[in-house]
Amino acid sequence: MLKRHFLPEIMEAGCDEAGRGSLAGPVFAAAVILPEAFSLPGLNDSKLLTENNRNAFRKIIEKEALAWSVGIADEGEIDRINIRNASFLAMHRALKKLSISPGHILVDGNYFPPYGDIPHQCIVKGDRLYMSIAAASVLAKTHRDDFMNTLDKELPHYTWSKNKGYATRGHIEAIKKYGFSKYHRKSFHIQSLQLQLSFQDRPMNKE
Repeated sequence: MLKRHFLPEIMEAGCDEAGRGSLAGPVFAAAVILPEAFSLPGLNDSKLLTENNRNAFRKIIEKEALAWSVGIADEGEIDRINIRNASFLAMHRALKKLSISPGHILVDGNYFPPYGDIPHQCIVKGDRLYMSIAAASVLAKTHRDDFMNTLDKELPHYTWSKNKGYATRGHIEAIKKYGFSKYHRKSFHIQSLQLQLSFQDRPMNKE
């Protein structure tokens, strides 16, 4: 069972990102402040949930959370400041958009640049330990998936509605055939042959 709090009696915001390992599209982050009595059986790291469960949980989280928000860093920003820093930027943007200022921040991972003067705690695999981080992972993932589904309508040959920009065989073959789009992350310096050699036999990364 997921834990409710890291620090009892302090309003905490959980924060997580989605899309860090993708070859295309923005990185999304979410911040969520849950009420004291919040309960959602089955809530977990979004990567461990089915698409149907993620979408169902998203509706509950957005309805019952005291506050929630989503931040984005696009592929241009990723190219300029690198994916790691872009992920932190998206998290800061999500925190800035919260309608309630938290007293403490829980972040999935092992490092996080301070957000203002609000104390924070980094927790490796925190989305499998704390409700607020798991909730943030669900919102970040589902909002990003929706965005990639929209991009798929513009450029359907990359099948982003299925692969969400990750290095699947079909995505790699589309890049080899059509080249990189304006939504691909150019700073990754990935050439078609390198993609073929590096990724064609790997499972899809669903981070």
